Amino acid sequence: MTINLLQAWKGARTRLEAAGITGPVIDARLLVEAAAEVTRVEIVTDPHRELTPAQEATLDDYLTRRANREPVSHILGRKGFWKIMLSVTKDVLTPRPDTETVVEFSLRDFPETAPWRILDLGVGSGAILLALLAERPAAKGLGIDVSEEALAVARDNAASLGLANRVALLRGDWTAGLEGDGFDLVVSNPPYIANHVIETLEPEVRDHEPRLALEGGADGLDHYRILAPEILRVLKPGGRFAVEIGYDQKDAVEALFKEAGAVFVQTIRDLTDKDRVVVGEKKTLETAG
Repeated sequence: MTINLLQAWKGARTRLEAAGITGPVIDARLLVEAAAEVTRVEIVTDPHRELTPAQEATLDDYLTRRANREPVSHILGRKGFWKIMLSVTKDVLTPRPDTETVVEFSLRDFPETAPWRILDLGVGSGAILLALLAERPAAKGLGIDVSEEALAVARDNAASLGLANRVALLRGDWTAGLEGDGFDLVVSNPPYIANHVIETLEPEVRDHEPRLALEGGADGLDHYRILAPEILRVLKPGGRFAVEIGYDQKDAVEALFKEAGAVFVQTIRDLTDKDRVVVGEKKTLETAG
């Protein structure tokens, strides 16, 4: 017996609810859309369209995987971020709405025609850097990551978005080998979760996200201790930075950047009103004086 789109959506939602999935309505819709190769509009306007046996089998597989707490982004291999769609694999963090706060701040006072050089440290899927380049056609970017697998994902995303000619993606250890005073903007979403906390996280993160992109040391601050002085070193005078933080790391990370010599340091809150992004600038001759 075949099922139609409406029945598929309702059944998927019920199945995910029973599995204790947070946000089952959205997840069910996304999985039905992908399995049945339809849009949200088609589900609403043509709810009695029947799924083929192959589409039903695909949906059943998707729902089984999601009930086992595999992220939707891994099941579908893609995730929307800011205004772009990105390929996602197990080798990169799934882009999250919280991280869009980095993009939103970075675009402030960033003229559309400015030929800025942007550095993304720990570029992962390329989410932050590619979102910025898509918005600022005169800018160019460099993305650094220690993971060659993550860089492969970022390269694919840059190519699919038509941005490969404006971005370089290199394997490296943060800023090692980079000359000073080279960038107008530095962004980063470094690993910031204390190692002992990772086992307490939701299975979607604990079991499916790359540990390399999560582990921030005993207190979650190891990478900021490295990054704060190095970001200031590679920024041009007057250049800006924006780094994502954990919700309870505001004071510690602000202090590290102030100690490194940054000015105008503050923390931006995300859409859930949590401290999310520490920002600031490198001194110019005027501010230094």
